[in-house]
Amino acid sequence: MTNGWIDIKNTDMMLIMGGNPAENHPCGFKWAMEAKRNRNAKLISVDPRFTRTSSTADLFVQIRAGTDIAFLGGLIRYAIENNRIAKEYLVNYTNAAFIVKEGFKLPEDGLYSGFNAASSSYDKTTWNYEEGGDLSGKTDTSATSAHAAPALSHPATPAPPPALPPNVAYDLTLQHPRCVFQLMKQQYSRYTPETVERITGIPKDQYLKAVDLFTSVRKDGDTKKVATIIYAVGWTQHTFGTQIIRTAAMIQLLLGNVGRAGGGVNALRGHSNIQGATDMAGLYDSLPGYLKAPVPDDQDLATFLKRTTPTSSKPSPWASMNYYANTPKFMVSLLKSLYGDAATKQNEFAFDYLPKIDRDYSWTHIWDDMYNGKIKGMLAFGMNGVMIGPDTNKNINALKRADWLVVGEIYEDETSEFWRAPGITSEEQKNIKTTVYRLPCAGFAEKDGSMTNSARWATWKYAAVPPPGKARLDQDIIAQIFLRVRDLYRKEGGKFPDPILNLSWAYADAAHPPLSQVAMEINGKALADLKDEATGQVIKAGQQLPGFAWLKDDGTTMCGNWIYSGSWTEAGNQLARRGTEDPSGMGVFPNWAWSWPANRRVLYNRASCDPAGKPWDPDRKQIWWNEAAGKWVGNDVPDFKPDSNPKDHMGPFIMNPEGIGRLFAPIGVLADGPFPEHYEPIESPIKNPFHPEQSNNPLVKKFNTPFDKFGSPEEYSIVCTTYRLTEQYHYWTKNNPMNVQLIPEPFVEIPVELADEKGIRGTDKIRVISARGTYIAKAFVTRRLKPMMIDGKKVYQIGLPIHQGFRGIGEDEGRNARTPANLLTPAVADPNAHTPESKGFLVKVEKA
Repeated sequence: MTNGWIDIKNTDMMLIMGGNPAENHPCGFKWAMEAKRNRNAKLISVDPRFTRTSSTADLFVQIRAGTDIAFLGGLIRYAIENNRIAKEYLVNYTNAAFIVKEGFKLPEDGLYSGFNAASSSYDKTTWNYEEGGDLSGKTDTSATSAHAAPALSHPATPAPPPALPPNVAYDLTLQHPRCVFQLMKQQYSRYTPETVERITGIPKDQYLKAVDLFTSVRKDGDTKKVATIIYAVGWTQHTFGTQIIRTAAMIQLLLGNVGRAGGGVNALRGHSNIQGATDMAGLYDSLPGYLKAPVPDDQDLATFLKRTTPTSSKPSPWASMNYYANTPKFMVSLLKSLYGDAATKQNEFAFDYLPKIDRDYSWTHIWDDMYNGKIKGMLAFGMNGVMIGPDTNKNINALKRADWLVVGEIYEDETSEFWRAPGITSEEQKNIKTTVYRLPCAGFAEKDGSMTNSARWATWKYAAVPPPGKARLDQDIIAQIFLRVRDLYRKEGGKFPDPILNLSWAYADAAHPPLSQVAMEINGKALADLKDEATGQVIKAGQQLPGFAWLKDDGTTMCGNWIYSGSWTEAGNQLARRGTEDPSGMGVFPNWAWSWPANRRVLYNRASCDPAGKPWDPDRKQIWWNEAAGKWVGNDVPDFKPDSNPKDHMGPFIMNPEGIGRLFAPIGVLADGPFPEHYEPIESPIKNPFHPEQSNNPLVKKFNTPFDKFGSPEEYSIVCTTYRLTEQYHYWTKNNPMNVQLIPEPFVEIPVELADEKGIRGTDKIRVISARGTYIAKAFVTRRLKPMMIDGKKVYQIGLPIHQGFRGIGEDEGRNARTPANLLTPAVADPNAHTPESKGFLVKVEKA
């Protein structure tokens, strides 16, 4: 979240897409209800199903799953055409005025400039800014059109990787044909209400009501009102999920809603610590704090830092804080936390100890590699891979080929019992050679530690009860495995034992590391006496650091995750704070828990003020420029250089080298395009109306196992999406009698009209069949899903909950097929975030 749960109460307008918070985040959803009750905020629900969130909405529109970019792209077009944009914000706080290099081509044929069909990748050279000065009022009539393909050169030697120019050409009038604003306008001019209707199935009149209502916050030049966009995995689980979220960010920049109380783009995370897991490098291609992971070409630390440390790129009269210029400080401090005294200047702080990412290690690739024999074993802690999917059959067959599997869980789950999945005979079981070790772990109430919620608020919790029987804490299991592996290296040696032998393990009890000490390590401490020359403040060696501003690149500080620096200081555990004071009345609660970075509640809050430093809305003041004090002050921690005078024109988006928000994402930011483009899901009932010859995202990877099959609309014509229920928590609560009594068996939601066509009645057992598998459950016939007209043909959508599988309490034993929902889903993923496409695929339905 750019903002936070409580901040939603400050909004005037909510667009909720790709999520159903009333059912999946019921505690957080109360803040949306407060906004409606206290501010008369309007709520727009856009969903394939009429949900409990939809029932609270001022406007509900049904959308075909997987067509969100078409909806949002049309919204951009409507906002521009009707002048419902924040012009001053747009010019000063985004790259709307930046001029893009000649030769850049928009994807009218489904492909941006630079596409290489042989490698299914892009040469992003043209996805960059023009170098130069102020071109305001000057047009370049000789420039190549963004619709024309550029001439390609073939140099004898490979050119160096493109870099952002330090001095960007710009046009503050936004009239230059290659300025970002004009290119964006050109890109979405194709997204007319009529075309949006063809793609999404939303009738034109309903669509216009929705976009008119949302953009009404900027009607007649109003800059006080603010809107928020709220989403969940209904957006992320697509082969273009990252680009859906990008489109939402572009809308919020266009309307001037980012950085403001009640605004932003707010992701609803599906578990209590998903945010914390990604913060701590849960993704294969990042290090803690979202530092980039090394690759084989990073032969030394200097090469790595040159590749990953950005330099500022902006119009010369503007200023950019470019905070990631501090990457060397963050990285060296991380290496010191990992390897302690073994990390020295002489050995480049043990940079060579880090593994280099030589291929794609994302979810779908892990299972494909296991199936193909490249991965021999797996440790699965709190991760039920057979159920999570996609393509449960493929995952089960991959596990059959593994040598060993270790599962740490509180219940017997489908992953540890993969060999007992429905359809596997006793004779087949005898031929499965995988050795399975099942370790009893502690549940969340049986261990202490911190959880970081969707709002980036990290909260310390305490163990309510000890683990039962022989169950162990997760960190104890991991620590004891590590210590035994280290002993083996000490005794037997190895090809490269140094990273294991020199790993810092300075805990009071090495076999049972206290998480309080881990949290202190993550915060960081001084390894030598430090002094701030500006204030005279001194941090003694061994003391906890007050925050990441103290990090150094010379080895005198250590920090396990720079964005968490300040969470456990000399003043103690900031995560455990429970102060209920809220002086602003805006839900900031500065002394409750701690939010990264720097206990800041709303990111980019400099953008809550106009260029002169005055709040756009004086009634919702977050921060402001105090001329007398010569610094930024306010109700929140300023996300800005504290003493930067507004006259300096420093951009509010301090993590970008440009200092501004990106409507156009240049060179290496995204794999599949600098502007989002509508692509159809891999399985779709229609060809893409924009470019039928390039219907899908061209960068999507398809695997080649016998299980990687895809359905055609001629055989599979129904769109299927998956979702969660309030009464069940993912795959765990099916082991709890009370939850099972509420939802005793699986069901499939199908429209009344589809049921009538198939002769199906409520509670009839039906088969849902995709190209990959068959799911069997009872029919839940409903009017919450309606048939839609998609590009001239009637299309049905169905929905099925994900929770039940073949483990858990056997309610109605013998009458429940106990088939996992992800038997149906395809193993294809977004090329940026690598999230599988579980929210829009094709099936057929028949009576069982």
